[in-house]
Amino acid sequence: MKPLYLLIFFQLLLLLGIQAQDSTTSKHNKIPDKYFSQVNKKSDKLEKQVSQRTEKALARFINEEGRMQRRLARIDSTRAKQLFSNSIDSLGNLKARMQGKLGKISHPLMQSGGPYLDSLQNSLAFLKQSKDLLNQSKGITDKLSSSINSVGQLKDKLQQVEEIKAYIRERRQVLTEQLKQYTGFSKDLQRMNKEAFYYGQQLREYKEVFKDKRKAEQKAMEIIQKLPAFTDFMQKHSQLASLFNIQTTAASTQSLEGLQTRCQVENLIQQRIGSGPNANAALNQQMGEARSKMDELKSKFPELNNAGDMPNFKPSEMKSKSFMQRLEFGSNIQFQRSNKFFPTIGDLAGQVAYKFHKNGSTGVGISYKLGMGTGFDNIHFSNQGVGIRSFIDWKIKGTIFLNGGYEQNYQPNYVGLVNGLGQQWTQSGLIGISKKYNINSKLKGNIILLFDFLSNQHVPRTDPFKLRTGYNF
Repeated sequence: MKPLYLLIFFQLLLLLGIQAQDSTTSKHNKIPDKYFSQVNKKSDKLEKQVSQRTEKALARFINEEGRMQRRLARIDSTRAKQLFSNSIDSLGNLKARMQGKLGKISHPLMQSGGPYLDSLQNSLAFLKQSKDLLNQSKGITDKLSSSINSVGQLKDKLQQVEEIKAYIRERRQVLTEQLKQYTGFSKDLQRMNKEAFYYGQQLREYKEVFKDKRKAEQKAMEIIQKLPAFTDFMQKHSQLASLFNIQTTAASTQSLEGLQTRCQVENLIQQRIGSGPNANAALNQQMGEARSKMDELKSKFPELNNAGDMPNFKPSEMKSKSFMQRLEFGSNIQFQRSNKFFPTIGDLAGQVAYKFHKNGSTGVGISYKLGMGTGFDNIHFSNQGVGIRSFIDWKIKGTIFLNGGYEQNYQPNYVGLVNGLGQQWTQSGLIGISKKYNINSKLKGNIILLFDFLSNQHVPRTDPFKLRTGYNF
């Protein structure tokens, strides 16, 4: 009987082990609750940023058109009323819609949020009908519903923004055409062009930050994308599928009604330029020139997707950056050899730089001087003081930068050296070059070689050359 009891006992253990493993595996395949709070937070933040920036842009356009209307009224009052009155009212209505005071603008085929927002919205909709993927924690259904509402509101807001951008684009073209017969409006039109360009640029930057996936979101998407049911769901409900009228059937057929075939396009070209070898050569030449021009424009403005948004001035890359986006944090380290006056010292520094130009930045930092003894046979850590730094960087070419700075170093142990002539505070004037390189998308390294042209004033004397290595975040 004992072998039978043992067999039953081991079978029970095996069954419990399998159930525990299934429970653990099931737990790891659940969507983390934090995913929904992250989606809510980033959606609400982007909606607020877009609303504030759009309202600011519309207010500027209203003021600008008001100034032009008053100026034109002194020349031609009737024309001023015809050209500006309705537009100022329209801009005011657009601003009211952004503030929620009027009805929404709806354009169902407009990909206002791009593929990322479309994928995010559909993943939430998929989870709504696949609740077995959710942890059965308290309030999880409410969190999912809140995330769906937040993303939906954001998408509505971005649709309104696309309509506003289209209106501004058309309005700029109308004003440029209608006011060219009058003098004195070129600067006003230039200000409108700049505002429209930087407005669009800042919205694109907001969207890029929005696309950044955190740990919980990455895990959620990894779980969902492995499911064949999610692939089928995306084919049926994604905005791209609705745009091209794509429907998945049992035979996986796709309907592309309304799209021109290659034969139709070729016939249209032949009607325009004729047929024959000369026509083909002319077409190839024109296509080559057009492709070359488009590649050139894309290299200069890769973020633009409409020719009407092309600036007629040299834009500043830093104009649309916020103060925090211009800050760059970093750290570096340098070593100073020991001599009869002081041990080997390691300067451990932290700094923050403000990017005032695409090629230049300036900043401040603070360093701690760590004494490390006189050699491998005499390692001894000690406090050797602190330092205050200021610096400026300017790109020379590629990843090579000109670097300069001014520093004050406090070294209390120097007092009493060399018959009382040692200095507690020493100043350094630095100039040199630095080499920067990418480590990954968020971390950059640098090597800096500097010459201290005030080192001959130090008592005791210090090495005029300083080699620093560091990182920027």
